[in-house]
Amino acid sequence: MSNDILQKLTETIEARKQAAPESSYVAKLFSKGDDAILKKVIEEAGEVLLAAKDGDKQHLTYEVADLWFHTMVLLAHKGLSADDVLQELARREGVSGIVEKASRK
Repeated sequence: MSNDILQKLTETIEARKQAAPESSYVAKLFSKGDDAILKKVIEEAGEVLLAAKDGDKQHLTYEVADLWFHTMVLLAHKGLSADDVLQELARREGVSGIVEKASRK
């Protein structure tokens, strides 16, 4: 189920790249470029942290959904997708976090 949702969302975001900025929130973000998209990701990450501190699971879920969405917009803007992230997570499966982090040096 989750891959279907991610795939549909990826397709929608990709389609919005070609849309007129006045017709779509995502198209408007794309037209504003890196700074606007990065600002939204930072804003949503902060809202996730605040929601986590509040202890309201529904609010936290809502804010994480916003963060994932805006992160997917960022990925699309950079020519990547959720599939790229999922492939990286699959690569790391079964690898110690300490070992994985050390391999990046």
